[in-house]
Order: sequence, then structure tokens, then C-alpha cells
Amino acid sequence: MKEYSCDQGDQEWLQARVGKVTASEADSLLTPEFKIRTGETPHTYLAKKIAEATLNRPLEGFSSFETEQGQILEMEARSWFAFEHDHAVRQVGFIAHDDGRCGCSPDALLDDDGGLEIKAPQPTNHVKYLLDGKLPKDYAVQVHFSMYVTGRAWWKFVSYRRKFKPFVLTVMRDETICKQIHSALSDFYSKFNEAIIKIKK
Repeated sequence: MKEYSCDQGDQEWLQARVGKVTASEADSLLTPEFKIRTGETPHTYLAKKIAEATLNRPLEGFSSFETEQGQILEMEARSWFAFEHDHAVRQVGFIAHDDGRCGCSPDALLDDDGGLEIKAPQPTNHVKYLLDGKLPKDYAVQVHFSMYVTGRAWWKFVSYRRKFKPFVLTVMRDETICKQIHSALSDFYSKFNEAIIKIKK
């Protein structure tokens, strides 16, 4: 894997993601049950990634009030996690897989074989996560995709909301899921390559 020591959200980070399938967008290719998606959603994502690769630049930025507020809470949550949990916490910008065609943006790498994904949801969703006590299906693909990219063995999922108890869950690497991710990526790359040739003719 290749690490980019940029700040998440800055121009270098945006550029590093160009044309790559990323963990935060991988649910465009896979359902929460890790079935390969069909229909308009993966088709639109394919078109987006081809457009990025052709232009060699990101199509949009990430600046919004909600995004900025989320980043503030994530920084707060990371500091809390580092204080409360016995793990070596190292921030990274972007990590590309060995194949160079997909990547992820962990909220931190933990120790030698773990990672961290932080969410700052609305209060109702946060309470649901506390009550359910399992990895929310909306983030299942992102967490497992991050382990696929990095090759790491486990990931901490943290849901953080001020005035509430944090929700912390350890998710272990699953080789069956990794195989499904690999299959989805292989299918995507095949279509990507065919489409690039078609567009250039």
C-alpha cells in the first residue's frame, strides 16, 4: 500500500482519489450484504470515475457546513479515543491499495494491524447504534473495504456524539468479504478499461 501524508479534504487528498474506487464510495459497487450492485448506481459511479480519470482532477470539493462540523467532531472523537483506549494512534491522509486503483481515508491507523473509522451521526442514529450493538449496515462496506485496502486485521468503529456515551466496536477482517470486494473491483476495473477504450475511439 502507499500512504499519502496529506490532510483529508485538501487538494492533494482530492487529487489522490481521482479515478480510484474509495472506501467511502464503495457502497456504489456493493450492497451492505456484499452483493455486487447492478443498475444505475454502479453505472453512474463508473461514469464519475471515468470522468475524473479523463480530466485528471476531482469533479467536486468537500466543503460544506455539515462536512466541517463533522470534521470537528471527528477530531474531538479521535482525541477522546486516543486518551481512553490503549492503542498507538497515527493519522494518515489517504492510503492506496497495492494495485493503485482503490484506496481509503482512515480516521487513524491503530497499532501495527488496526484502523479507526469515526462517525458523528445525528442523535437518533447514535442511540440506535448503542441499542443495536453491531456495525451499522450503512458503514459495513466502508469498514471492510478499508481493511481490504490496508491489509489490516481489525478495525475500530466509533460513533461519537456529545452528551451521549460513545459506541465503540471492533470489527475483524473477513476473508470471504475481502473476496467479494475483490470480485466487485475486478468487475468494475474490467468495465472501466472497456469504457476508456470506447471513449477514446
